Amino acid sequence: MILDLALTGGHVVDVGGDHVGTFDVGVRDGRIAAVAPRLDPSTAREVVDVRGKIVTPGLVDLHTHVHAGGGYWGIDPDPVAWYTGVTTWVDAGSAGAFTLGAFREAAARSRVRIASLLNISAVGLAGRTGEARDLAHCDVDLAIATITAHRELVRGVKVRMDRDTVGGNGLEPLRRGLTVAAETGVPLMVHIGTTPPALDDVLALLRPGDLVTHCASAIAAGSTLTHPALVEAYRRGVLFDLGHGSGGLAFDVLDAQLDAGLVPHTLSSDLHARSLYGPVFDLPTTLTKMLALGMPLPDVIARATVRPAQVLGLPTGTLAVGAPADLAVFTLREGPFEVVDAHQQRRTAARRLVNEATYVGGRLLPARLPEPPPSWIPLTPAQRQALHDRTAALRSLLRDPLVGADGLTEQFPRFPHA
Repeated sequence: MILDLALTGGHVVDVGGDHVGTFDVGVRDGRIAAVAPRLDPSTAREVVDVRGKIVTPGLVDLHTHVHAGGGYWGIDPDPVAWYTGVTTWVDAGSAGAFTLGAFREAAARSRVRIASLLNISAVGLAGRTGEARDLAHCDVDLAIATITAHRELVRGVKVRMDRDTVGGNGLEPLRRGLTVAAETGVPLMVHIGTTPPALDDVLALLRPGDLVTHCASAIAAGSTLTHPALVEAYRRGVLFDLGHGSGGLAFDVLDAQLDAGLVPHTLSSDLHARSLYGPVFDLPTTLTKMLALGMPLPDVIARATVRPAQVLGLPTGTLAVGAPADLAVFTLREGPFEVVDAHQQRRTAARRLVNEATYVGGRLLPARLPEPPPSWIPLTPAQRQALHDRTAALRSLLRDPLVGADGLTEQFPRFPHA
């Protein structure tokens, strides 16, 4: 069998495909063709030596916002994906029934794989908040029809349950979201934040297999680090998703939850137009924070690959033969590295995951430069200066000639040979 690509000699961390150790990975026709201790390099059209590096399935980020230009929070995933290893981006509620058509068109233009959790509010996240204040937008029949018509794209329902989002409607948007999820046979993800509604009441409605994102949020937990309602929900099978974001991760809350055995089932970034510039930055940085808290590397990788893929029934997240050839190559750089949560609490990581290459369908993602932040995104002076410095460095890098005279050849000889 002739392979299109072979990654050789890397330390593979593929919990879903039961490959953890030194393996070669072969790709053919955009799919994983072989994972073995050694593949014959002469059978591959392209061989990439990844000795000393970590090879994982392409990362699956269960909570992102990737409808750039479609609302307050959206970003373009392509300029981030190529340097982070995230090949599957799950958009958590940017689009509702009214806006899913535009979202679908944007997703189709992306180089990465995109799935959606449909917002129970038909207007989606056009604004910063408040989408469920008008219950007319939380149309159950419309949401069911939308999911039914877009099964491949829409993998679940998203409801944000906090004071600003629902106003005086209390639990009703969540109840409607659960009705839609039950009728269409998909899970529901609920965002928890400022109360009311009370956290106890929100979690009591969730079914086994539903997700609570921002599970380690100090804003939602209040003064209780391991809220009793969270403990009870975890024990009955509600899934915990990290959802770091701009306010969804507090180290002291997560420390207490880990001590209580409440390990997040999935590790997601909640990467959006505000968290992209910090405190999240990207999913590998989020995973590095989990390493700083003592989570073993295989567990961290599993919770950002196979576990979220299984939750939504996605075909990615594994290097099993026949799976899509989405791969990420990392260096595990030695530290120490300071990391920070959403509330300026700091920890030190001994190791940091640094992406070296990202493949989607067996093809290396090319470099893409990001657009500047939208005008409505609040930035600190330090963030603005860093963005300015980065742009200046890129300008300098691209402005200077790529090579000198010795790096060139005469492409059209002046005196061609006879």
